[in-house]
Amino acid sequence: MTIAVGIICAALVIFLLHYVFGGRGPDPFEKDTREPLKKRVYDKKEKNKVLKQGFVANRVPENLDAVVIGSGVGGLGLAVLLAKVGKRVLVLEQHSRAGGCCHTFTEKGFEFDVGIHYIGELLDHKPFRCMLDQMTNGQLEWEPLENPFDHVVLGPPENRRQYPIYSGRTRFTDELKKCFPGEEKAIDEFMKLTKKTGNGVWFLALLKILPLPLAKFLVHTGLVRHLSFFFKMAPRSLTDVVNELTENKDLRAVFSYIFGTYGKIPKDASFAMHSLLITHYLNGAWYPKGGASEIAYHMIPIIEKAGGAVLVRAPVNRILFNDAKEACGVSVMKGQEEVHIHAPMIISDAGIFNTYQKLIPKDLQTMPAIQKQLSMLKHGEGGLSVFMGLNGTKEELGLKSDNYWIFAENNFDELYDVKVGNYMKKDREEAAKNVPLLFVASPSAKDPTWEARSPGKSTLSLVTFAKYEWFEEWKDGKVTNRGRDYMELKQAFIDTILEVVMDVFPKITRDKIEYIDAGTPITNTHYIGAPKGEIYGADHGISRFDPELNITVRAETPLKNLYLTGQDVFLCGFAGALAGALTCGSAILNRNLHLDTIALAKRTKFINYKLKGE
Repeated sequence: MTIAVGIICAALVIFLLHYVFGGRGPDPFEKDTREPLKKRVYDKKEKNKVLKQGFVANRVPENLDAVVIGSGVGGLGLAVLLAKVGKRVLVLEQHSRAGGCCHTFTEKGFEFDVGIHYIGELLDHKPFRCMLDQMTNGQLEWEPLENPFDHVVLGPPENRRQYPIYSGRTRFTDELKKCFPGEEKAIDEFMKLTKKTGNGVWFLALLKILPLPLAKFLVHTGLVRHLSFFFKMAPRSLTDVVNELTENKDLRAVFSYIFGTYGKIPKDASFAMHSLLITHYLNGAWYPKGGASEIAYHMIPIIEKAGGAVLVRAPVNRILFNDAKEACGVSVMKGQEEVHIHAPMIISDAGIFNTYQKLIPKDLQTMPAIQKQLSMLKHGEGGLSVFMGLNGTKEELGLKSDNYWIFAENNFDELYDVKVGNYMKKDREEAAKNVPLLFVASPSAKDPTWEARSPGKSTLSLVTFAKYEWFEEWKDGKVTNRGRDYMELKQAFIDTILEVVMDVFPKITRDKIEYIDAGTPITNTHYIGAPKGEIYGADHGISRFDPELNITVRAETPLKNLYLTGQDVFLCGFAGALAGALTCGSAILNRNLHLDTIALAKRTKFINYKLKGE
């Protein structure tokens, strides 16, 4: 039986390789579009000419090939891919600036990023880096973080333990072994499993772009788990895997700490998802020079050069369909009036829940195929962010270009979901006094251009999780004035978080704080359109990695000419949203763009080698 399965698998692999290597549509990466670095623009007014182009009807290009709803990196990235093969694309953003979670905002002279804290896989020869260079014409620069790039802090103030996390294929494990003598076998086995699982993510991409009948065959026969170690490990929880490796509770916590980047506690997290994050940062971590807004700033001109546009303050209230139930345009609210924009293809980066539950007509929402997709997914956890503007340089405040993951104790499952901690099941007032997880980073310390732009000042970004329901009663209030009770609840969270920060960073004192405010889940709903305040889109628990779900939720929707892009199509985060754009582009252009990025990296490496040789 085993031999038979092996023969079938080998035959399938040969066929699949033949399929994926067969490029049919145009290749967005065919030409090297990198240009010499231009002078960096610091002036906000100049940058806003690109990032804040307001919607008016006469700015809509004629003869559009596509409309993209939402200017997150999944939407902008897809628009760039289409622009590179000559498509005229209009991107519509409901917020006042483009970028989605890559946008920045300024308060009292401090610039804050919203969702870009650090990115991995950006070595010069990696496919992800080569792709980003082409999608920004080589204008987006990246600054490496410190090494160690992360610090895991466990326990209460009187018993805090700190463990540094280093990048480097061998240094990651070598440094962990120094912290945990006697646990060498567990550390080696964890890394072995992580690498083997994470490296199998290519099969997830393949399932998304294979013809549906073939994808169904692989899933329904069970062959997917024979062909892919990623899917073999996907049903296993992070808790189960790490608990089998070691009895050391601090080491279990260090193995698991990065669950905060996708929002599921270890007992509910898929080991496959976790492996992707560990491997993503093995070669290092980076931050965009000039801040997160540089990403959209260098993508938008490529869309415009092809005849497209990116317009903000353009809330799409519905997708238009013809009598044949084919998507044919969108309706944008301009004041109290609707402006209709027509195009042969509509692509939504607004998330699957917004798209299916708010933007398409009621009669289409009830389609069994759409209801099936919605039944497979649930909303992710809401996020709460605190933004701090500080007087003082990074040296004066003891800040570096690294991140801190601070936990009240080392058993994350108990902190969040059982009687010992039960954070997410507490009432809101009690939860505000007992925040069990805090991510702390200094964008200003990571950005080498910061001192030139804001001398003598620094910023901190603090992130934790919070339930949407804790704040829901104020969702219809005015954004800048939701009432005293709302402000008091926010302040309770801020006060608790601030005590932790000042304890871990003793040079940060109250007299150094010039600005501080918090964004709650309903803030996320207003600014980035997250229906339940979630920061990672649809939930990333174990069920998200069910093979059946991954062949069902794809870029193509059950409605003709309507596509999905971004993190709900693939996975969460910056890299996951861009993978969603590649997946959507693959469906539209009828070629495997994931494979094209690998070919691009090989060409780029060869060109760079020749240039160095000369």
